[in-house]
Amino acid sequence: MNLDEDAVRGLLRMEEVIQAMGPALADFSSGKVVQPVRSVVPIAEHGGFLGVMPAYAVSLGVKLVTFYPGNTGIPTHLATIMLFNPETGEPLVSMDGTLITEMRTAAASAVATELLAREDATVLAILGSGVQARSHLQALKLVRDLRDIRVWSPHGASAFAREHDVRATATAEEAVRGADIVVTATSSMTPVLEGQWLSPGTHINAVGATRPTWRELDDATMQRTRLYVDSRDAALVESGDVGAGTIIAELGEVVLDRARGRRSPEEITLFKSVGIAVEDIVTAQLVYDKALRASSG
Repeated sequence: MNLDEDAVRGLLRMEEVIQAMGPALADFSSGKVVQPVRSVVPIAEHGGFLGVMPAYAVSLGVKLVTFYPGNTGIPTHLATIMLFNPETGEPLVSMDGTLITEMRTAAASAVATELLAREDATVLAILGSGVQARSHLQALKLVRDLRDIRVWSPHGASAFAREHDVRATATAEEAVRGADIVVTATSSMTPVLEGQWLSPGTHINAVGATRPTWRELDDATMQRTRLYVDSRDAALVESGDVGAGTIIAELGEVVLDRARGRRSPEEITLFKSVGIAVEDIVTAQLVYDKALRASSG
């Protein structure tokens, strides 16, 4: 079976991905998932990367993903996911993974927001205006009653604001000041978020800067926040931001009640996501199961 992006889009719902993501992260943190850290091949002459992401978590699969930050007119991330029969190794399905990557990343942030953000959070700031900005807006609306949404980006903020009926700001600082939830979803290699802008009680979802020499968050941000990650091993290898902070726990440990989340209305929490294979495989399994039901019905 082969499923292109349109087929995946017709089968996948953000609500379902969010619902699946908490248990997937819990399984990962409890050791039920067999998953090595992503293997990354640099394509230096073209400024890109190829990542190989296998995982076995009841479902067996692998994602092949390319990341070309300089792409224009096509996504910076392009991916294919394959699932296999874990009993025989037989290939079951190959599907476009670009939309899955977009949605599962935002779904993980939504789980983090449910667990770590204040329940009365209503003001969202998004730094970035690409596909992750769009998917995070969709996902976070499902877990918090957002009444003031601001977006900043060096390029595209005005168009994003018009399309999604939100407010564009002239600077990142203007977007972040007074926000309850901040999303950093940029391709920047240097910090775009400064800790001095953050109000007490803010929660941050940081999904960019997934290379060890790249930063989205300055040192002040890392020093002011309680840091949670999707995978300790992956974050320490892949994230330049994490090296400037101290990991409190994996998000799956909070799902399992093995680690504490927010302790007070005033503290600032941070979920740094590098994206892990189990998130892709669990989401791809959702798509495959629905495709099977559709074909047999």
